[in-house]
Amino acid sequence: MKENHTALRRYILVTPVKNEERSLPDLIQSVANQTIMPALWVIVDDGSTDQTSNIIKESKEKYDWIKSVSLKESPRDLGKHISQVYREGFDFSINYCKVHEIKYEYIGIADADIILSTDFFDRLIEKFEKNSKLGLASGGIYYNYNNELILEKGREDLPRGGARMFRRKCFEDVGGYSITYAPDSIANIKAKLRGWEIKQFEEIKATQTRRTSTAEGFWKGYWIKGATSYFVNISPCFAMLKSLKYLFNRPYYIGLAYFWGYFSSFLRKQERIDDAEIREYYHKTKLQEVRRYYFDQLKSKIKRK
Repeated sequence: MKENHTALRRYILVTPVKNEERSLPDLIQSVANQTIMPALWVIVDDGSTDQTSNIIKESKEKYDWIKSVSLKESPRDLGKHISQVYREGFDFSINYCKVHEIKYEYIGIADADIILSTDFFDRLIEKFEKNSKLGLASGGIYYNYNNELILEKGREDLPRGGARMFRRKCFEDVGGYSITYAPDSIANIKAKLRGWEIKQFEEIKATQTRRTSTAEGFWKGYWIKGATSYFVNISPCFAMLKSLKYLFNRPYYIGLAYFWGYFSSFLRKQERIDDAEIREYYHKTKLQEVRRYYFDQLKSKIKRK
């Protein structure tokens, strides 16, 4: 039986999926339990060969605000291809809202391996309403370890990719969702360069059913992160520092995977992003920004003592 939600439908949501029969039902249930329902949720099936398509079909029959896009079967690709899958979802959803005169103020992303707290989007929207300069935000990403939720730590001024939300105007200002490697990081940068504030709110919880970048294992996931860092023009010095940082995180070999991903691309002189704005940011600004951030964090800790 279809449910007709008419109130507080202020955001649209996009989710890419590929062979997610195990995790997708939990995500669907967590979205259906939201205190503020989406005006539209577009699930993009990237050629799944398991029961994912049947799960999407059943969810569409149950909830009239779920729609889907089906792409041709292709190998799983966590590189540039995933941004194309997202883009299909955004293009479809924006056009659908235009044709059907659906109003929305925010555009959300929820990865298939995410379970959202019931007030996730409600609380994110409250943050946007309290700060007109906030253009892009995410919740904190957690994972379950020995029945305890562990936060995947990151800078509070860098939204996480798996469960995030754009203000519609910010999404338009950054040129929509880029078809490239590291589209979430690029959206963060473009939003900041256009005067928007961006933020991660750790207290607004989204739980992953698997760790970030591990859909095909830790080694490949962090190798891709390293190769992506090379693509966006991160300097060798900064890549070395990131490799060392990862060596202090379990499993410890992810630092080696990141190192090899970056420097194998460096040695082969692989292509780099052709966006001059992004190249300049990573070459000239990124390291200074990181130093300033951690220096400010240190000063804050000293003051509290």
